[in-house]
Amino acid sequence: MTEQESRTVVIIGAGPSGAVASALLQRNGHDVLVLERAHFPRFSIGESLLPQCMEYLQLAGLAGAVEQAGFQFKNGAAFSRGQRYAEFDFTDKFSPGPGTTFQVQRGKFDQLLADGAAAQGVEIRYGHSLTSVQMQEQGAVLEVETDQGCHYRIDCQFVLDASGFARVLPRLLALESPSDFPNRKALFTHIEDRAQGRFDRNKILITVHPDHEDVWFWLIPFSDGRASLGVVASAEYFDDRVDQDPTETLKRWVADTPSLAAVLADARFDQPVTQLQGYSANVSRLAGPRFALLGNAGEFLDPVFSSGVTIAMKSAVLAAEVLHRQLQGHAVDWQQEYSRPLQEGVDTFKTYVKAWYDGRFQSVVFHENANPKIRQMVCSILAGYAWDRDNPFVKDSGRRLAALVEVCQ
Repeated sequence: MTEQESRTVVIIGAGPSGAVASALLQRNGHDVLVLERAHFPRFSIGESLLPQCMEYLQLAGLAGAVEQAGFQFKNGAAFSRGQRYAEFDFTDKFSPGPGTTFQVQRGKFDQLLADGAAAQGVEIRYGHSLTSVQMQEQGAVLEVETDQGCHYRIDCQFVLDASGFARVLPRLLALESPSDFPNRKALFTHIEDRAQGRFDRNKILITVHPDHEDVWFWLIPFSDGRASLGVVASAEYFDDRVDQDPTETLKRWVADTPSLAAVLADARFDQPVTQLQGYSANVSRLAGPRFALLGNAGEFLDPVFSSGVTIAMKSAVLAAEVLHRQLQGHAVDWQQEYSRPLQEGVDTFKTYVKAWYDGRFQSVVFHENANPKIRQMVCSILAGYAWDRDNPFVKDSGRRLAALVEVCQ
């Protein structure tokens, strides 16, 4: 016989957006249950945070634990292509707010946030998966299965989907829609980089392939001498390498890129290489009267500017604010108060991601003698402040970037 219980809010997923949203709702006195399919710690990519994240962690009462965890300090981003090199110092930006953050092993980081939410009173059930959902006028009915084969039902007033790439509600509610981004593929792993002194460990290093401006690598250093390494390219670039295993393919891409090969000359590849293809995603809507999609469950753009965790946390903060008012009995408009403001920042990031791959933004990044004030405005976006409408490059991102590209080219 299926057991049944009633809860106020159920959150699917205990990653960064789920942890932040649950902590915020708990702090406002609401009953919150988090269902997490996996058991923590578990591997995840998206290891380079942006400074904007620190404000959201502070709001949720989670910043202190992160600051004391010994993660790699981060104060900016470095870009390299051939002989060209450029740095952005996130403390020298237009927008107010933190200018530094951390580069984190996500297994430890996500566990830290989930434990922080649980310490504030949030109930998290690991190894529990949502198998079906029925949306109703006053809430939702959820069917849950544990990894021990048990089944139970939950009646709740609201569901937040923080399931990331699992995209639980988009699948169950048929909300998925095609992304307008090309089909790209990523190969990535963790390595012992043995590159001390060869690059600035306080910054993520983004390296562009010398022959293909739409092929790039990330190198994210950790505090223990290890690093996250990945290459991103359109799927067709991998076609002539299908006979090689992923590790050899990644090594070959690095070898084809002299500046990065020099940094990683002594690196030890001691972990399996993971592949991810066609990861960009979109949905027909981000919220309804009784549900909302957070972070990657709603839309994932591309890893190039490390925007994923920032968008996830921003969505958690926005959704928790709107849901708090709704649970207090106030009339809310999820489209105007959640979907639209969230999408404004996502669209800003999208402008820059598209311009990165077609080479236009790269001309800005590597431009010499840039106007200091304009550079600060661009730096703010790279630091995650994509919702700061006082920044002209946020408020009018497409037109402003186009004009800047014309000058730089």
